[in-house]
Amino acid sequence: MADTRQRLIDGAIEAIRRHGIAGTSARTIAAAAGANQALVFYHFGSVHELLEEACVVATSARVAPFLEQLDQITTLRQLLDLGRGLHTEERALGNVMVLAQMLAGAQADPKLAKATAAALHLWIDPIEQALDRLLADSPVAALLDTAGLARAVCAGFIGLELFEGVDPAGAQSALDALDRMATLVEVVDDLGPVARRALRAKLRKSSGG
Repeated sequence: MADTRQRLIDGAIEAIRRHGIAGTSARTIAAAAGANQALVFYHFGSVHELLEEACVVATSARVAPFLEQLDQITTLRQLLDLGRGLHTEERALGNVMVLAQMLAGAQADPKLAKATAAALHLWIDPIEQALDRLLADSPVAALLDTAGLARAVCAGFIGLELFEGVDPAGAQSALDALDRMATLVEVVDDLGPVARRALRAKLRKSSGG
């Protein structure tokens, strides 16, 4: 029973990869899963409910090994390097495209939007926690909204999937910009104590703190 459910979940993800969200149906899911399409309704009630579960379950499986690597990160540059490698891997597997397709389908579907948001937070929340940890002692911490930055990073990596298809050089430039931001933070963090205090005061004043 559990094996059949998992096959259908895997089939749903594969159907999205092959046909996009608009072309995903009980028939295409069953074909990808090698199962009778009646099993979609037997186990999940509807294609819609299967897609909701598949989105969260598949994302959870992909996030798990990422969390182990994230715990070993000690610098912002390491975090960006991990993100680059992860994006390359996820793009090669078609997983970024699946999430982009789910986001597209969620625009007019509140239930799918809720499931897709839950899946996104499986990436966002640990990235936000990592940013909080890595930037805790940095003078720029007072200026940065790590919750917003984590969402911007995740949104950016999903958007790059679409961007790379039409402008690979532009997508590379976007990733390089993140590297330059990491370099800037490193430079700031290497300042002496007097300069760090002065910078903190300046940033606090400029941000209204």
